[in-house]
Amino acid sequence: MTILVTGSAGHLGEALMRVLRTQGRAATGIDRVASPFTDHVGSIADRDFVERGMAGIDAVVHAATLHKPHVATHARQDFVDTNISGTLNLLEAATAQSVRAFVFTSTTSVFGDALRPPEDAPAAWITERVVPRARNIYGATKAAAEDLCRLFHRNQGLPCLVLRTSRFFPEPDDDAKLRGAWDDANIKANELLYRRADIADVVDAHLLALERAPALGFGRYIVSATTRFLPADAAQLRRDAPAVLAQRVPEYLAEYARRGWRMFPGIDRVYDNAAAREALGWHPRHDFADALRRLRDDEDPRSALAREIGIKGYHGQHWRDGLYPVGQ
Repeated sequence: MTILVTGSAGHLGEALMRVLRTQGRAATGIDRVASPFTDHVGSIADRDFVERGMAGIDAVVHAATLHKPHVATHARQDFVDTNISGTLNLLEAATAQSVRAFVFTSTTSVFGDALRPPEDAPAAWITERVVPRARNIYGATKAAAEDLCRLFHRNQGLPCLVLRTSRFFPEPDDDAKLRGAWDDANIKANELLYRRADIADVVDAHLLALERAPALGFGRYIVSATTRFLPADAAQLRRDAPAVLAQRVPEYLAEYARRGWRMFPGIDRVYDNAAAREALGWHPRHDFADALRRLRDDEDPRSALAREIGIKGYHGQHWRDGLYPVGQ
């Protein structure tokens, strides 16, 4: 089986290509950026390029996208061209090629305003049953692309699974105030409790989705590290997250004290990955407990794959504010 990976120069695309090559599986990478993991350079918005790239392909992982950090630097039409029209081109070419599985990398950003309940409300417990409410062009175009996947399964019978991934990139947080108040490693460890995944687990979910797609047909799944919190914690998590964490993972206190780290005072959402674990047979390994164990042993809590890929950035340049445009 030959697998087409779009966005092969990006974080996830490169990770997929690295793993597939290590496993000795046939994989072709396409991206608009040349890289050691890109076999064909071009844009997925170019229908002819996509059709040529689909020749001989048996399965597709569509990871190419414009991301949230591009909202400040790209026109809304750019998002439509890449995230919607590019996905449509791939779906049509995949259907014509009769591929056995199509896996679309979406994002938890599709939930948009549903992720930010009123200040006096409990933290939002996010499952696949939550209705997305876009808050920017990124989320809106990813949601539209998800619906295109559903239509191609419904009308053309294309086995298509949508993975709504949470944060897995290693770059510093895009919130300048948060970056100024918290150590980056502390931020990412905290996020493993409710809104982050390690890229190695994200790759595993995608490869399992390729195998399960023919049987499942269509589905949308949240891909994030398994939380240690429970739905009953939602109200207190918004008011006093450290107290909840001390109850659920009391051993964190000593290690955080040793490092001078802190849990966030409150959090506004928790991603629940139960549906992905059940449907895909997915067993994410890099959760908060694993990170805490590695930290106690003075090891890097990231997977070897995450360390190999490192920081890429999003724009190919830096601003006064670091990796992100000033004012984002």
